[in-house]
Amino acid sequence: MILAAGRGQRMRPLTDATPKPLLAVGGKPLIVWQIERLAAGGWRDIVINTGWLGEQIPAALGDGGTWGVRLRYSPEPADAYETGGGIATALSLLGDAPFLVVSGDIYTSFDCARLQPVARAIAADPQRTVAHLVLTPNPEHNPDGDMALDAQGRIRREGERLNYGNIGVFHPALFAGQPRAQAWKLFPWLYCAVDAGRVSGEVFSGIWHNVGTPEQLAALDAQLRAVD
Repeated sequence: MILAAGRGQRMRPLTDATPKPLLAVGGKPLIVWQIERLAAGGWRDIVINTGWLGEQIPAALGDGGTWGVRLRYSPEPADAYETGGGIATALSLLGDAPFLVVSGDIYTSFDCARLQPVARAIAADPQRTVAHLVLTPNPEHNPDGDMALDAQGRIRREGERLNYGNIGVFHPALFAGQPRAQAWKLFPWLYCAVDAGRVSGEVFSGIWHNVGTPEQLAALDAQLRAVD
């Protein structure tokens, strides 16, 4: 699932007329970089939630055939349902197996293929693990981090805090009974599973950008074009 429903307030005025995931860097929309990464990692069925100016996203991306994937859409109102509500609302499209969730406004070199065996492990033993989160070194916009990783590879609230990289694998049972078509945040709700020791994690120290402002978008665009 690619999360693409948010308003992108910090990206205004660019997002006044264009949904944030369709803003371009390096010659293609942010969300296309995500689709290409997912396809390369073997994730072929992708659900995208849409909210603010959401009709533009399926109009631009279609059914996903261009990238060898199948795209389906989970529409939300313009003010969207937050991360937790967006995932819960899309459950009927996501199916019964553990699924990968990524934000549509990040740019990263993370290899999504490495999460395929993680998803299989969660499916095999959901009593032990219901979610797996990818953490990154703390960026400038989040210097204090979000959560820690212990020596056993379990997410904790205490310890040396790292940034949640907006990449995670979740078992659908985790969201059973949670409100749909309502706005609610993934955190702090997910901390119940964290405190029970049922959330694993890993640290990724490669290329990762949370593109939140026009200045960040322009800087990343210049960086990618310089590489080309």
